[in-house]
Parts: sequence; C-alpha cells; structure tokens
Amino acid sequence: MISDLLTPSDPEAVNDPLNFKSSDGDVSAREEGDVVVYQFRNKSFRLDKSKARQRLAGKKVINGHRSAELNVLPIKYHEAYRIYKQMKANHWEPDVIDMSKDALQWNTGALSPKERWIIEMGVGYFSAAEGIVGDSVLHVIEDNLTAAELKHASLRHIAEESIHMDSLLHIIGSLNIDLDEVTAKFNDIPSIQRKNAYITRHMPELKMGIDLTKTENKQRFAKAIFGITQVMEGTQFYALFAMVLSLHRQNKMTGIGQMFQYTLRDESNHIALGRYILTQLIEENHDLWTPEFRQELVDFMKEGVALEKEFVRDCLPEDIVGMRQQEFLDYVDFNADRRLAGLNLPTLSNIRTNPFSWLDEVIFLKKEKNFFETRVTEYQTSGSVKNSSEEDLI
Repeated sequence: MISDLLTPSDPEAVNDPLNFKSSDGDVSAREEGDVVVYQFRNKSFRLDKSKARQRLAGKKVINGHRSAELNVLPIKYHEAYRIYKQMKANHWEPDVIDMSKDALQWNTGALSPKERWIIEMGVGYFSAAEGIVGDSVLHVIEDNLTAAELKHASLRHIAEESIHMDSLLHIIGSLNIDLDEVTAKFNDIPSIQRKNAYITRHMPELKMGIDLTKTENKQRFAKAIFGITQVMEGTQFYALFAMVLSLHRQNKMTGIGQMFQYTLRDESNHIALGRYILTQLIEENHDLWTPEFRQELVDFMKEGVALEKEFVRDCLPEDIVGMRQQEFLDYVDFNADRRLAGLNLPTLSNIRTNPFSWLDEVIFLKKEKNFFETRVTEYQTSGSVKNSSEEDLI
C-alpha cells in the first residue's frame, strides 16, 4: 500500500496523511492551496480538498446534495450512525427461538380465554402495524432524506420491520393460528381499524412526492416522522408489549415474550432515530417549527392516545390476574408524555411514574437465553456498544 511507503515529514504531522515525504523518493505530495498533488513515480494525482468540504456542507436532512451512490462519507450526522450500529449489534432471528412451550400451552388449555385473546389481538394488530411502519419508513421517510447516513440508518429500520414480520409468521406457524382469523382481527375490529386509518391518512400524499422547499410540506414530512416513530412505535405499541410481557413474567408464552422483548429493544432504537432526525430537521428548517405546528403535533398525539386507550380496553376489557386495565391506560399516557417531552413539547397528563417499572428491567436486561444452548449469554454481537442507560434504550 502507498501508505506503507510514507513517513511523516515532522512529528506534528503524524496524524495528517497530507503532510508526508517519501522514504525512498518515489512518492511525494505537496499542497497548492486547496489542492494536494500526489506524485507517484511517473504519475501525478490532483486531489481537491475543497470538494470534500463542499460535500459535507451540502449534507442536509432534506433538500441536500443527492448522489447516485449511498456514500456516508464524510459523516455529518454521527448520532444516526451510532444508532445504526446499535441496531446492528442487537440483530436477532425469530426462527431460532424455541416455541415448543408456547405451542404446548396454546393447545392444552393452559391459558385462560382472556389470555388467549391478548395474544390473538397482539398477533392481529402487529401483523398490520409492522407493515405500515416499514412501508412508511421506506416510501415516506427514507425516500425524502438526502444525507446518506440518515438513509443508511433508515434502511436498517426497514430491515428490522421485516424481522418483526418474520417473528409474527413464526408465531402463527408455531401455534397453528388460523390465518383468516388473523386477517379478520385487523380488518374487522373497529379500534384497530381506527388506529391504522389515523396513522396512515397523511401518507399517500407524501408517497407521491412533494416539494420539500415549501414550509407546509416540510411540516407534513415532520409530522409523518413524528407519527410513525413517536406516536405509533413510541406510544401505540407499548401497552400491548406490556400485556404480552406480563404473561411472560408469569411463565406463559415465553417464546412470544422473548420475541416481543427483542422487538421492544428495536423499537427503542427506532424512536431514538426518529427523534434525532426530527430534531436535526427542525434545526436546519426553523421555518417549520411554528407555535401552531407544535400544537398540531400535540393534538395529533392526543388523538393517538385516545385511540390507543380504546384499543387497550378492547384487549383488556376487565382486570385479570397480574393485569389491571387502569395501569395500561396510565402507561399510554406515560409514554405519550415521554415522546412529547423528548421534543420539548407540552405534555398531556400528570402521569409521571412508569406503572410498569419491571418493564425497564426487561428492556435493559443484558443476559439472555442462548438460542442454541441452555447457558445464559450476552445477546449482542461482540465488540458492540453496550446498552447502559435510557439514552440508548427508550
């Protein structure tokens, strides 16, 4: 390699690849303003450093420099790349999770009708919801982003939605759930219909492509990011996660519980990525962040909370062992306020304490059952950034 032939021209230039001289006279470099001229035997190469600076300056969340290649260099949005690496470190595969115990409990009457209903509602809702998220991130969010590292992280988000869809198929196949009944759940239950219609009603126009130099269109785009990552994934998913994981705590449907635990970790990263993209979008486009638009987002979350509470009442019409309906309703408020506060928006309720403190332990738990052995192991790729605080998992 050329770098192996080079030695620094002075001690202060050790970390500067543009300041060197050849150890044997064959390779040299000199600066001519913003241009670096490399001479290698009988060939010379002129590298314009100003072009790299222009490329960095041209990076924006939207309306930035677009190129044919998905080249993340030079990186401007470092936090997005960190979240991408966190997503990658948390990679998991549904079909290696043992579902034999779940199948036995499902088919031998070990679950009460109310507990079976929660599982059926979970599978029915998420079979539609995960598709809505993946489609919206692909055609609404990622397609309109112009910075490569933001697109890169969003593509990982989309890939994880496919993993979640695989997990639902693994559940359905393992339990031998009637596919017609699953389809009927998200087609015929009014609370699920209303939730899905509410979150998707603004998407068709954005999928068609809009002029994002206009303030009103920037606001539509910002609202789409907010709706998918903060309202849907960040608020409307969590109560049902808590119900399934409550069963898991009682040693019921532990395979499904394990998949939902990993899914919840993924959602935490999606929420963080969406919030980061949104804050950077606002920073670069102050014109969209008007008092009226901020109130519009609060009202949008308020509507989402009302619809989610209706869904919670359908999933859990009355208290059962280990589950109280009011706690799940409070949990909806708690999460909605967390998402609003994360964007410095006014909160909607006075719920300040997480009614499911144990759920944080589930999210932050580092030790997981090894998929191939019975010993306990770290379920993250070696050398990865470890989750250690709510800044990493939310």
